[in-house]
Amino acid sequence: MLINIHCAKCIGTDAVPVTVEVDITNGLGIHLVGLADAAVKESLLRTITALQSMGYRIPGKKIVINLAPADMHKKGSGYDVPIALGIIAASRQRDLPLLEKFMIMGELGLDGSVRDIPGSLPIAELAKKSDLIGCILPEHSALETMEYEGVDVYGVKCLEDVLNILSCTEGCENLLTRNHPVRYVAEDISDSIKESDIMDFKEIIGQEAAKRGLEIAAAGGHNAILIGSPGSGKSSLAKALAGILPPMTLEESLQTSKVYSVAGKANPAGGLIKQRPFRAPHYSASLNALLGGGSDTILPGEISLAHNGVLFMDEFCETPKKIIEALRAPIEDRKIIISRLKSKVEYPADFMLIAAANPCPCGYYGEGNRCTCTPAKRLGYISRLSGPIMDRIDIQLVVSRVDARRLVNREKAESSADIAARVLKAREIQRRRFAGTLKQNDEYGTFCNASMNSSQLEQFCPLSKECRIMLEKIIERNGLSARACTRIIKLARTIADLAQAQDILPEHISEAAGYRFLDRQNIME
Repeated sequence: MLINIHCAKCIGTDAVPVTVEVDITNGLGIHLVGLADAAVKESLLRTITALQSMGYRIPGKKIVINLAPADMHKKGSGYDVPIALGIIAASRQRDLPLLEKFMIMGELGLDGSVRDIPGSLPIAELAKKSDLIGCILPEHSALETMEYEGVDVYGVKCLEDVLNILSCTEGCENLLTRNHPVRYVAEDISDSIKESDIMDFKEIIGQEAAKRGLEIAAAGGHNAILIGSPGSGKSSLAKALAGILPPMTLEESLQTSKVYSVAGKANPAGGLIKQRPFRAPHYSASLNALLGGGSDTILPGEISLAHNGVLFMDEFCETPKKIIEALRAPIEDRKIIISRLKSKVEYPADFMLIAAANPCPCGYYGEGNRCTCTPAKRLGYISRLSGPIMDRIDIQLVVSRVDARRLVNREKAESSADIAARVLKAREIQRRRFAGTLKQNDEYGTFCNASMNSSQLEQFCPLSKECRIMLEKIIERNGLSARACTRIIKLARTIADLAQAQDILPEHISEAAGYRFLDRQNIME
């Protein structure tokens, strides 16, 4: 008797269908085919032991298990439950009328318990597209889909729960995620910045220029770099940025949650991720850790885990050059394509790059006579940041030492709540501006000014004659590239949004161009 069970495999943030076919005929042995890796092959022993512990028998016949399509590699332990169900149904030990109407995934314990798997959100999305009546997943994995609408998702603790659902047994409604007693409560993203580490801008004395620059960066999703001596507040300013970022839209939340779901770092409280990611890898992180990869399963790296959020790189000039240069394409394309010999995976990577660096090796250039570096050393240090990388950084800020009187007197500063309110108003303008662009102009949509493409730039950023004349003079005087020109226009659009201005004005162009001081002069001179 041939039995088919619907399953899935995650490739990037998308799931593709996989069918587990089980057939029992005359003969001997259990045969697993379909390009399965070691983890899938080991599932046979786990499945047989679990079935026997639950009182089911293993037929003394020839059992053929095929994972279709046969030309695609299958990895992971999520096929345990489908294989067990196929053996039960094919041997007619239990009638399962709904078996072919659900998408089912899960790892089996030896006692029949069902353990979590990664990628629940893409799997639920595939079940919806495949017109199935629902999907059955491990309990905690299913909670990731709690806020996903359009498909019924059951969260199970053991194989017996799966059998009851497929047998149309009454009382299974409480296994639906929407009926789960634990409701979603926003929590910090796993491995991201903790709420206790987020500083308030009012706690940072001085640095008004840097605060203004970071406010603009948060309002439009722009990249920024902070250059200053040790202890000047670069890291504190970057962490405070997390407190003024606007909440994610539903589309942004779903995209980010899918990345974390595939990486096995889903929200521990269940539901979609609502807090914007703030990733801060150490400068010694490997290239694969930053971009993503792996020898077995290609997992997202830090730039994808920072999707729709912030990637903070401290000690930017100490980062290996090949890693810095590897950021070029993701910053421009807003995605990363990881290619291996037998596979190619695409992950989204639309993040704000916030970098921090010292002005010289000793770190004290510009602080009186404290710098011990030669001019050649200073020039060589900052020159580690190549022109193409600096071209992609919209806001370049110098963080100077704060006056001693201001430090001692602890002068009051504007709070993060006040700044966040202005940022939110600017993002609301952009949300209305780019409404309907999701999957219209590109795969991931446009949510902020920094992500505009050339056609959107032409549509939403018209310049008056006065602005064009000013921008022409700035480009000629500073020798700016075409990319720098477009980034100045995008930045000016954000400054105009913060000012609630309908059109881009000359003062907005002037302020935006002022943040590109590294393009026109060398701060080491």
